[in-house]
Amino acid sequence: MSQSKRPGVAEIRVPFRDVDMNGQMFLASYISYAESVIASFWSARPDVDDEPVYSASKISCMLHRPLHHDEPAIFTAAIDKIGVRSIGFLVSIDTGDERAAEVEIIWQARNSEDQQPASLPEETRDWLYRFLD
Repeated sequence: MSQSKRPGVAEIRVPFRDVDMNGQMFLASYISYAESVIASFWSARPDVDDEPVYSASKISCMLHRPLHHDEPAIFTAAIDKIGVRSIGFLVSIDTGDERAAEVEIIWQARNSEDQQPASLPEETRDWLYRFLD
């Protein structure tokens, strides 16, 4: 997976290990790559004291058309929703000028001590608004 200059963007060529016997990319692979792109995006966030922990509460993949072995694809992470205690990521997967799929991942913020829901830190929220679609 090659990274671009902007965090949260990566280009791949679909490897053989990620396709089924019909040559189509597994749905789980779209999600796995999307999570990697979000991790890259998330690594650019500002440092925050007493930051909550984040865990996925929803993951969905909408397939517009399957990718195939050795086909190029660009994964781009964006912010879809910013809640009081959650962040909604939308990762678009494009090949050429065509949208192949979209992966939606919702993260819930939780207090690290007792795992109770926590509010997003203001610094994180301000940073996220820069990427809101």
